[in-house]
Amino acid sequence: KALRNLVREQIAGGVDGLVPCGSTGESATMNHAEHERVIAITIEEAAGKVKVMAGTGSNNTAEAISLTSYAKRAGADALLLVSPYYNKPTQPGLIAHCHAVADSTDLPVVLYDIPGRTGIPFTTPTLIDLADHPRIVAVKDAKGDLAASTKVMAATDLLWFSGEDALTLPLLAIGAVGTVSVVGHVAGAQYAAMIAAVDRGDLTEARRIHEALIPIVDAIMTPSQGAIMAKAALVELGVIASATVRLPLVESPVEHLEALRAALATLPGILDR
Repeated sequence: KALRNLVREQIAGGVDGLVPCGSTGESATMNHAEHERVIAITIEEAAGKVKVMAGTGSNNTAEAISLTSYAKRAGADALLLVSPYYNKPTQPGLIAHCHAVADSTDLPVVLYDIPGRTGIPFTTPTLIDLADHPRIVAVKDAKGDLAASTKVMAATDLLWFSGEDALTLPLLAIGAVGTVSVVGHVAGAQYAAMIAAVDRGDLTEARRIHEALIPIVDAIMTPSQGAIMAKAALVELGVIASATVRLPLVESPVEHLEALRAALATLPGILDR
C-alpha cells in the first residue's frame, strides 16, 4: 500500500520516470520475489503515465541477467545496471559484465557509476567503449568527477543523469539531461523545475532552486544514509506510514529527525501536501 501511494505521489509531483529497486535504496535486503514484486507494483501503478527504469544490477552476472529478464516480462521501459560491487572486477571484466546483460535484452540499459558504494568505477575509456553497444544508452553518474563526466559526454552520445543530488545543477550545466534522485522523493517538483529552467537557458532560476534545495539535500544525504532519511521524510509528509528499514540499516535518531523537519519547512508548501 505504501509503495503504491508513493508511486502516485511521485507521478503527481511531476517526475518523468520511476526507478524501482535502485541500489541506493533497500534492494540489497530484498529477496528475488520481493524485488520482482516491487518492480511489478511500480509498473502497474505507473500505468504508462511515466517511464519505469528497473534496477536489475548484481555482482553476479547471471543474477543480473535473470533480474533483467523478469523486468522485461513485467513491462519495464529500461534497466539500471550498477557496476558489480564487492568482487571488484577489472575494467575488461566490467565491460564483459555489461555486454552480457545488454546482450540478453532488447531494453535500453543505463549504467550506474557509484564507486563509493561498489568499490569499482567505470573509467572514462570503459564508458567510451561501452557507449558503442547499441542498447547501452545512458549513465547515472554518482562518481563526483565533473571533468571525467564532461569528457565522456563529449566523446559519446550517452545520455547523462545526475546520481548525486548536490551536483545535479553542475551536471545539468555541462550536458546532463536529468537526475535519478534520492531527495526527489520529497522534492521531485523542485528538481523538475530546475531541469526545465536549464532547458530553457534560465540558469539564474536553476541556481535559485539549487540553492533552495541545499538544506533538504544536506538533511537527507549527510547525517546517515539516503534511504533511511528519505523514508523518514516521507513519513513526515504523510506519504507512507512507517520509516522502518531492514538491518543493517536502522532508523534515524531524534537529532537527525529534528534537522530533517527544519529542512522540510524551508520548502514552500511541501508540508501542506
